[in-house]
Amino acid sequence: MNVSTVSNISKFTLFLALLFQFDFAKAQTALIGEGIRCYAVIENNDTVPIFYLDEVGVTTNMVFKTKRMYEQWTRVKFNVKKVYPYAILASAKLKQYDILLAKIEDEDKRKAFLRVCEKDLRHEFEDELKGLSVSQGRVLMKLINRETGKTTYAIVKELRGSFQAAMWQAFARLFGNDMKAQYEAATEDIMIEKAIALVERGDF
Repeated sequence: MNVSTVSNISKFTLFLALLFQFDFAKAQTALIGEGIRCYAVIENNDTVPIFYLDEVGVTTNMVFKTKRMYEQWTRVKFNVKKVYPYAILASAKLKQYDILLAKIEDEDKRKAFLRVCEKDLRHEFEDELKGLSVSQGRVLMKLINRETGKTTYAIVKELRGSFQAAMWQAFARLFGNDMKAQYEAATEDIMIEKAIALVERGDF
């Protein structure tokens, strides 16, 4: 084993010792004595173990130039925490419907199945969603698009037809909402995206 290889292994062992904050001599004994399995690569005729660590999210606190922006962020966090579970559940159901629908070729049976899907969604979510505010409804539509790749307009059109979709879109417009809106994580919906990260980590 040459000097360069010894140096590389020393750096590797020091890294593990600092990272996990335990005595490396014990870890080395465990590796040899207990035979822990791990991935490895061969470099310069030496076997180098590889350990895959869990992903760690790193975020910084948002800086607000005005009090109004801070209040907007507070509202977005609250709204996301309230409606995100609905978006996840609705997304799971819609994906399940798509899988089952793809297996139905007869048009009449497809229409009958879509009616069943609509009733199922109403039974699951109608009472809870009636209590949402306009802004919470807007966030929910965005999140459904984020999770399913479909706008709420496209979903209503698929379940109830073009006329009903157009009617509900006109109704949504009266309250400043747009059922055709796409989720834009890097631009206009960046606050929603950051709020989702907080909720998923349990920090809010």
